[in-house]
Amino acid sequence: MSGLPRHDYERLPRTSLEAQDLPELKRSVSASSWLSTISSRLPGVKTLSERATYTHLVTPRRRKRSILRAIYYTVFAFPYFCAFLVLVAGIFFPSYTHRPAHYVELQQRAANGTEPGRANPYSEKVFIAASLYEGDGQLTSGGWGKSVLQLIDLLGPDNVHLSIYEDNPSEAAMQSLARFRHNVTCNSTIIGEKLDPSTLPRVTLPTGETRLKRIAFLAEVRNRALAPIDHQGVKFDKILYLNDVNFHPIDAVQLLFATNIDSTGRTNYGAACALDFINAFKYYDRFATRDYDGHVTGIPFFPYFTSAGSAISRKDILSQTDAVRVRSCWGGMVAYEAHWFQDQTQFQEKPDNTTTAVQVTSPKQRAPLRFRYEEELFWEASECCLINADLQYRRTGRGMPAETGIYMNPYIRVAYDEKTLSWLNFIRRPERLYSIIHDILNPMVGFPGPNGRLGDEPGQTITHRVWEYDDPARGFAANATAVDRVGHWAEVTTVAKPGSYCGGANLLVINDRPEDGTNGRWHKILVPEPPKV
Repeated sequence: MSGLPRHDYERLPRTSLEAQDLPELKRSVSASSWLSTISSRLPGVKTLSERATYTHLVTPRRRKRSILRAIYYTVFAFPYFCAFLVLVAGIFFPSYTHRPAHYVELQQRAANGTEPGRANPYSEKVFIAASLYEGDGQLTSGGWGKSVLQLIDLLGPDNVHLSIYEDNPSEAAMQSLARFRHNVTCNSTIIGEKLDPSTLPRVTLPTGETRLKRIAFLAEVRNRALAPIDHQGVKFDKILYLNDVNFHPIDAVQLLFATNIDSTGRTNYGAACALDFINAFKYYDRFATRDYDGHVTGIPFFPYFTSAGSAISRKDILSQTDAVRVRSCWGGMVAYEAHWFQDQTQFQEKPDNTTTAVQVTSPKQRAPLRFRYEEELFWEASECCLINADLQYRRTGRGMPAETGIYMNPYIRVAYDEKTLSWLNFIRRPERLYSIIHDILNPMVGFPGPNGRLGDEPGQTITHRVWEYDDPARGFAANATAVDRVGHWAEVTTVAKPGSYCGGANLLVINDRPEDGTNGRWHKILVPEPPKV
């Protein structure tokens, strides 16, 4: 080996493949692909098929940037997407915009003539009532007063009696009432007087102090506006009760004569309510509104009612009906069947052998309906809800009848200022879109809240527990501590009245000294409750 030249040696094969003599294979030549053809002619296209072109897109840094970019574009595009939905819904699927044919007919009757009573096709007698409080006469001298005068013209002055009661008016308000009275063309009872709260029934607190319930006061002034109905010698067909709201006169006409008509074209309701708004989106009168199941409403925007229970009210309003079945409503403007509120004995025919000095009274006759308040100390309910409950009970003999006769009419909307009223026809158009978010949010905020007395039938004896402070003077003090609120549970037995679903644990009282400026005209007294441990 040492004698051989260093370069004279043979490399051994490392594998068996290298040791074999393999035939030389011909290279297969395939036809060029369409991508290859294009890439050879167009610069830059070749890179589409190269892996390196996409490698940088899947690096961690690039992936993070892509996600952030997607989030950014989603957030950026979301308002435009919502605006698109609102636009489509408002144009092609507007809510409570296209009114039924008989509504349009009434509107045309009102618009195409000038004779008084042109929008009252059956010449029905209407008693219009309003209890007001206006600081400087802005209602009777403003848009409210103009709308009432136009409404009287549409109904016909011969068919209307207007009753306005204003408590404790200022000098400016009295002057405004006088000017308004001069312009009224129908029979009217317009009263502005000083009402002494001390003359009204009061409740006694556990401390021995007596207070006037706010609802007792409101029921009293509403009843004073209603009182003239029995002194006119006229049998009224309808009552229209107005709050201090801005409204379109034709809407009031349609509420009266178009809500829930039957096959004869006449209305069929015990009560029919408008919807009142504190701004263009927010429904106001939740305190007096209860759905068909007796629950309080949900978040105060469309469709207003929750999905709790049978959800009949919610289903009705989503169906676009003009007669949404409810237990109670008010909505700033409400129409009633008048005969429940008027003494009917004066219209009954007397037998020929009966003298005027002899009158026979049926034991089934009852006093006309009037507003009332809850007499229980720490339990409050709207006087407007209670009168609707009394009406149902009077009509059917049951506290929660299957047919309530109480309807909310979402076509008819009113507002507490003229600007809001001007927006309502526009804002309502896309409101069907809100139903999904409304249904999601209601349980999150606890709507509807619990009511332990829901379902109590009138006449039923009810026992419930209340917390009583051992030392009421200390327990009700504004700066009461947990020690001051020590007490005990006590059982209280009551007899249920109509409207168990209207109330809640609360106490609202009129401020006996409003001049001190601390609590306004009324304030809340907290219900006694056990100290938190």
